[in-house]
Amino acid sequence: MQVHREGYASIFLSFIFSSILIFIAYYFFNGYSIAAYTAYSIGAFSIIVMLQFFRSPTRNWTRDQSKVICPADGKVVVIEEVMEAEYFHEKRIQVSIFMSPVNVHINRYPVSGRVLYTKHHPGKYLVAWHPKSSLENERTTIVVEQSGGKKIMLRQIAGALARRIRLYAKEGNNFIQGEEFGFIKFGSRVDIFLPLDAKIEVVLNQKVKGGVTAIAGI
Repeated sequence: MQVHREGYASIFLSFIFSSILIFIAYYFFNGYSIAAYTAYSIGAFSIIVMLQFFRSPTRNWTRDQSKVICPADGKVVVIEEVMEAEYFHEKRIQVSIFMSPVNVHINRYPVSGRVLYTKHHPGKYLVAWHPKSSLENERTTIVVEQSGGKKIMLRQIAGALARRIRLYAKEGNNFIQGEEFGFIKFGSRVDIFLPLDAKIEVVLNQKVKGGVTAIAGI
């Protein structure tokens, strides 16, 4: 299992914390088996949690320019027609993917093309499934143009636990479907805004995999 670079510092701190906890348990509570084993378990658990959260699995990535591929692991929580007011100023189909703390949190480009627009919005930290989180939470907006000319908006949204959004995309960048455009730590959500003629291929509450599951045909 590979570990994503965003996790190096967090995993290192987890090892330090666990080492200190185990040291204290061994030298001060060794005669108290319950306290010692509790400390050992907490230390091991913290390391395992960090390793699984920042894992970067190897997969058979989907490469299909007729498809919009899922940008993140998680569960589909929204499929609806909305008025997109930041960039397009027109109706779009919004598909939202909620990422729990146990999901892989790497965000991937759903198509190949070019980055047209990026913007960071400071905001609140409502739970990621809250209806207003898409407009009120801290978030980033990315608009990409597919090689065929169609434009898609992506929005990384911070949740109640996710306090750090990393966006790698920059305006003018060219990219390939499945490449990383960002990372969100500790539970979050990704919205994708598609043209109205997109043929949605997922359903509500469906579990999806970033870089693998087809969201829509375009």
